[in-house]
Amino acid sequence: MAAQDLKEKTAKGLFWGLANNGSMQVLNLVFGIVLGRLLCEADYGLAGEVAVFTAIASALQESGFISALINRKNASREDFNSVFWFNVSVSACIYVILWFCAPLLVWYFHEPKLLWLSRYAFLAFFFASFSIAPRAHFYKNLMMKEQALIGIVALLLSGCVGVVMALCGMSYWSLVTQNILFILTVSVLSWIISGFRPMLHFAWKPVREMFGFSCKLLITNIFNALNNSIFALLLGNFFTKSEVGRYQQADKWNKMGSGLITGMVQSVAQPMFVQVEADEKERLVRAFRKMLRFTSLLAFPSMLGLALVAREFITLTVGPKWLPSAELMQMLCIAGAFMPLAALYYNFLISRGRSNIYMWNILTQGLITLSLLCATHFLKWNVHISVLHHPVELSGIRLMVLLYVMVYVAWMFVWHWFVHREVGLRLKDALKDTLPFLLIAVVSMGVTAWLTSGLDNVILLLAVRIVVAGVLYLGIVWLTGAHILRESIQFIRQHGKQQTT
Repeated sequence: MAAQDLKEKTAKGLFWGLANNGSMQVLNLVFGIVLGRLLCEADYGLAGEVAVFTAIASALQESGFISALINRKNASREDFNSVFWFNVSVSACIYVILWFCAPLLVWYFHEPKLLWLSRYAFLAFFFASFSIAPRAHFYKNLMMKEQALIGIVALLLSGCVGVVMALCGMSYWSLVTQNILFILTVSVLSWIISGFRPMLHFAWKPVREMFGFSCKLLITNIFNALNNSIFALLLGNFFTKSEVGRYQQADKWNKMGSGLITGMVQSVAQPMFVQVEADEKERLVRAFRKMLRFTSLLAFPSMLGLALVAREFITLTVGPKWLPSAELMQMLCIAGAFMPLAALYYNFLISRGRSNIYMWNILTQGLITLSLLCATHFLKWNVHISVLHHPVELSGIRLMVLLYVMVYVAWMFVWHWFVHREVGLRLKDALKDTLPFLLIAVVSMGVTAWLTSGLDNVILLLAVRIVVAGVLYLGIVWLTGAHILRESIQFIRQHGKQQTT
């Protein structure tokens, strides 16, 4: 593929990826506000204890076979068909196993309600497997517009059903149903729009050829889901349902913000890098650095800005009863600022066929995090720090979140080392591409916090902080001559003209 065609396709993919994730996050915001006001902390805590399984089901939707099919140069219909039947069969077996393991959850969390709630939640595993083949077709051909449509419809339908169930007093069942229905709708619409229809014939050969690559990704995606939901698993045993619910609320908003950019990056990164020849290392480095600058341009101000307005945001959306979640949300947003960058790094490694590096990196990071969190609880660690000359004690959930954030940010250097080993990207070049945007975002948020510290009205404070921080950040980036901002504005203008004509 010519460089200009790839550039145009990537830019359109990013545009539709942003439109898709942006629309979905707006809808998530609306439904999150409504459900947050209808349900209590304990409801979210109970749903959070099975959320890890719906997260794993979502990871199955991004199965390693999707990446394997994307990396396969000339994937045939037989390849897609074999992947479909293999995943459906495996998912059905997983569901049966989990059905009989449900009593273990009751024992671990000391909660009888989890028996049938978990068995219901496990359906997401089976439903997710039906979308793998058609979604691989979308990703391979950078069909972001179609995925945007599917995601929006699925979220509208599942969100409305969840709200109706909450209004009818079905509490935590509404949250679990919302997740299951979203996955089911995505699967059904993916079939309809892609036109994929499985054949009754099944061939082992394509599965065997892709299994070595895909199984590493599948294991990693599952472990990644466990890693991202580690607090739900640990806190559900260490703390009360209300405390788990507060964390779930904070984590939901953080992932909603970071997911907007991470989803956009993941939608185009791997397919784009696959289409660049492996021996064109200079071109690969240029493409990677450009994506790194673009991701940094969006991720740092978005997530640090969300941290800046966390208290006002929580108060105005889900109500003052959730204010204890604001501090946790602020810390999580720091990790959230780096999540899109991490996604860019590991998608690059996956595109080069390095699924083993991705797997061992995620496993190691998760085990280190898990060890630190358990040590925090069992050894009763406490940390005393001073913030603006005010003593602050960190312990329990707050210290766990802080350690999680520190490990996540530090692990960026590990990701970079492997990319450097792959294509020779120097650390100083990566820092040159990212640090300016991080520093400008920190300065913009700090100045905004200082300028608005005298405002008492919550609505006014939220609005003023968003406007002032946005103007400051974009103004400084523009004055410093960042080419990536000018290129982005130019593309938006050109795309707007094309749409009108």
